[in-house]
Formats: sequence, C-alpha cells, structure tokens
Amino acid sequence: MLNKAVAAMASLRLVSGSIEIMAALLMLRLNQVDKALAVNSALALVGPIVLLTTTAIGLIGLSDKLSPSRMLWIGTGVACLLIGVLKK
Repeated sequence: MLNKAVAAMASLRLVSGSIEIMAALLMLRLNQVDKALAVNSALALVGPIVLLTTTAIGLIGLSDKLSPSRMLWIGTGVACLLIGVLKK
C-alpha cells in the first residue's frame, strides 16, 4: 500500500513539474525576452513553496520516528537552503 505522505509529496512534485512545463511553453508562445523573464520570475516563487510544502509533509510523515532534536536539525537545514536560494 502506498504511504499517504509519499503520495502527497509525489503529487505536489508532479504539479510543480507541470507548472514548469506550462511556463516554458508560455515563454515560447510569448516569444519576447522581457515577457519570458517575467514568467521566469513568477516561477521563482513556485520552487521554494514546493520545497517547503514537500518537506513539511515529509516531516509530518516522519514525526513519530524522529526525535525533536533531529526534527530541529532538519528544519534548520531547510531554512539554510531557503536563505541560500532566496538571498539576493
């Protein structure tokens, strides 16, 4: 039987990938660098949101198997990733 947390994480990643493909097709259809850059900028929001959501789902799925200190370390790692990705 498929784990619910794994199914939710995979579904979210499939939706995210579909959004990326649709954005690429939209860029090709617009055929203008400035508009394609605007579409690409909007995608910059999707990635971190999907990362946070899938990580949260995974942590909830593991919450009964991990100690609070390990959960804190994982949360700190995700925060460091987001700071590194979003820092301008």
